[in-house]
Amino acid sequence: MSTLLGRLGGAAAARPWRTVAAWLLLIAAIFGLARAFGGEPHDSYRVPGTRSTAGLDLLHERFPETAGADARVVVHDRNGKPLSADVLSTLRTRLTTLPHVLAVAPPIPSQAGDTALLTLSYDVEVTAFKGATGLDALRDAARPTADAGYQVEFGGQVPEHFSAPDGTAEAIGMAAALIILVIALGTVVSAGLPLVVALAGLAAGTGLITLMAAVTDISDIAPTVASMVGLGVGIDYALLLVSRHVEGVRRGLDARAAAGAANATAGASVVVAGSTVLVSLFGLKLAGLSIYASFGYATFATVGGVMLASLTLVPALAALAGPRLLRRAERRAVGRSDVVATADAPTRTERWARLIGRRPIAAAVLSLAVLLGLAAPMLGMRTWPQDAGSQAPGNTTRKAYDLIADAYGPGANGPLLLAVDLDRLPKSELPALEQKLAQDPAVVQVGPARLGEAGNAAVITVTPRTGPQDAATAKLVKRLRDHELPAGVEVTGVVATFSDISDRLSARLWVVVPFVVALSLVLLTALFRAPVIAVKAAAMNLLSVAAAYGVMTAAFQHDASAKLLGLPHAVPVSSWVPILMFTVLFGLSMDYEVFLLSRVREDWLATGDAKGSVVRGLSATGRVISSAAAIMVAVFTGFAIDPDITVKMIGVGMAVAVLIDATVVRLVLVPATMTLLGRHNWWLPGWLDRLLPKLRIEHGDEPAAPAARPEPAAV
Repeated sequence: MSTLLGRLGGAAAARPWRTVAAWLLLIAAIFGLARAFGGEPHDSYRVPGTRSTAGLDLLHERFPETAGADARVVVHDRNGKPLSADVLSTLRTRLTTLPHVLAVAPPIPSQAGDTALLTLSYDVEVTAFKGATGLDALRDAARPTADAGYQVEFGGQVPEHFSAPDGTAEAIGMAAALIILVIALGTVVSAGLPLVVALAGLAAGTGLITLMAAVTDISDIAPTVASMVGLGVGIDYALLLVSRHVEGVRRGLDARAAAGAANATAGASVVVAGSTVLVSLFGLKLAGLSIYASFGYATFATVGGVMLASLTLVPALAALAGPRLLRRAERRAVGRSDVVATADAPTRTERWARLIGRRPIAAAVLSLAVLLGLAAPMLGMRTWPQDAGSQAPGNTTRKAYDLIADAYGPGANGPLLLAVDLDRLPKSELPALEQKLAQDPAVVQVGPARLGEAGNAAVITVTPRTGPQDAATAKLVKRLRDHELPAGVEVTGVVATFSDISDRLSARLWVVVPFVVALSLVLLTALFRAPVIAVKAAAMNLLSVAAAYGVMTAAFQHDASAKLLGLPHAVPVSSWVPILMFTVLFGLSMDYEVFLLSRVREDWLATGDAKGSVVRGLSATGRVISSAAAIMVAVFTGFAIDPDITVKMIGVGMAVAVLIDATVVRLVLVPATMTLLGRHNWWLPGWLDRLLPKLRIEHGDEPAAPAARPEPAAV
């Protein structure tokens, strides 16, 4: 692999303008195809095999007028005066004329009369609306009412379906990354090169996502998550390659030779690290939801794009930059025979590595205690999909949510729909069912049953006493299903669907985790021919992910910390986040594992000094790992300011996870445990040695003859 990558890098450096032109043509072609044949991202919340989906299917088949999307228009008089019936009637008439609106229910005034709620029923599902079309239509219809001085806000499925990224998160992340790159590489030219490369790969991935959206469901926020991950890993991969290229130039190599050497060594690590991320993303398919598979597809395309850009554009652009990648003093020293090499004083990273090597037990115990302490709040994690109650206070859906809660009670924001199969439950039993539900202490109101035109289905609306995110509402759904409702009645609607999604994802997490861990064990064992190293790496990654879960739970499920993050109050962790974070973070953690272990193993093969190789490997990679992690933290932190609650949680969680992984885990716990294990790190039973393929990274396809060393002891 190294030889092939070296030739690729050398060829790109030898013909840099052709390589750049090829990338420009590739991006133009992808965007041209996306413009002509691409689709729009949209969410699909169907969860096959759940009771909420069974209820929706019944409504689609027998009661189609209740199975489409809905929207809510809330009108409020800021002065507290009763609303005029004429104003509400005129607004209702305008709303009735909107595309796909099947009906607009009569306005429901609040007890004080200063607020009214109008509910729209559509003849299509919410995913039929592209972008902001549904919300824009509602705003146009309500503009005269708003111009008359009334507050008009929008809620329900159609307005909540739209989330517009503004690019602020990406801009902040790139600006912070540029500053870190200048510090790490020393010149603006060398710092700007990884950004250009990452953006090129990101552009290709974005075009591919648009093409995929034409043939499969791609979640609305999947492109944002893909951009977050792609930008972070793209800059990191390019940084690693540029650093190796600069090392070659400092040794006096020409651009082509330096590019070939960088691709043969660092490029091999990029391929392995990137492939680990891609393989981990396959775990999202096991979540059992099409929306999760779409996160995997989108991120897969973007990470693949930045990998290809790193391996081809970095050599080309580095060749074009030439000596400008070096500091001025280094340019003058390159190739001069009168410059005498002197032994440099130990760097801070080297001094740190030696300290860990001298105190491995204390370092391991202390770092393990820190990780377990950070992970502890995870035991209290509660998951729930995002809804309007979690949005920023300035969002219209959040304003509508608050107005409804104040005027009608919190449960009015999440009514339950009971789909009744009248072939199984006689119509004569509906009044008794309504009365039984009305007597439930967790229910505040039960609407009269509405019959379908065919007379074989009915819908009953039940308003809980608590809000959609309240744990009591989920308990009500479960109790109604398990004990209160007769056969032929299913609880459905948004809240019931979200409850089923949360339950499904919580259960599936324990399917995804073993799958991803097993894949990583196989990959690391094959790469480093060391099962002990592979098991230890998997355990370390699990610890870092658990610590990130704990920090995220503490940050979002407590009012004080949630307000610091721009939220009005504590919220549950979004159901989408844990599995998505696990699969992505497990792959990203392996990046640093590969960067560190490849150098340690290279030194171990050359010297046979198990403990010394840990110190030297950490010394060689610590600065690169720290710089790469700082870039990822900066990129992910930029996304933490995104108004979408799911993107915010992923940004915070991944920034924390990478920070923990690159500091406590990679710079303390990993070297400490490797020092303690010594030669046992590299133990390999004979039967496994014969089965494993001969894979080599970071030091060419053909290994140098190792120094004489004692045989590894069996564990």
